[in-house]
Amino acid sequence: MGLKPKKALETLAVSTIIVLPNDTNTIGNMMGGRLLHHLDVVGAIAAHRLCNRVVVTAAVNNVSFNQAIKLADIVTLEAKVSRSFTTSMEVCIDVYVENHANGAKTKCNEAIYTFVAVDQIGSPIAVPEVIPETPLETERYKAALRRRQLSLILAGKLKPDDATELKSLFSKP
Repeated sequence: MGLKPKKALETLAVSTIIVLPNDTNTIGNMMGGRLLHHLDVVGAIAAHRLCNRVVVTAAVNNVSFNQAIKLADIVTLEAKVSRSFTTSMEVCIDVYVENHANGAKTKCNEAIYTFVAVDQIGSPIAVPEVIPETPLETERYKAALRRRQLSLILAGKLKPDDATELKSLFSKP
């Protein structure tokens, strides 16, 4: 029995928080570790929505702290699975700060996490394919394979000559 593919939108997980004093450092900015926790949680929910299984964090691939998040800021995290592989899923998470006066959201940070679906004894299990629909989802879908190939090369699990998507970035048409 094959696993039914899901649209990227079906994996969307959104979490909104307010930054409280206990979340901040001595200059009133949200601590990076606190943001990492929220990124991990919302990312895991998005991954779970693709496979409906227990998921574990395999890697924090990238976190960009582009703009400080301040005390009392209203923060929204939006996570979606960008691509799935055999047992793993890459999740892109965008972080927005809400303007208190007009409600407008400004993107301030972003992250990419990798999760693996596991069975009851913790062994990796197959996950469904994710189907991108929007231009952003399609770009993230394509980029996920390049990131995965680079990661596998660096880990010694893939020969550079076999990284076809990655090589295509450097070859002339």
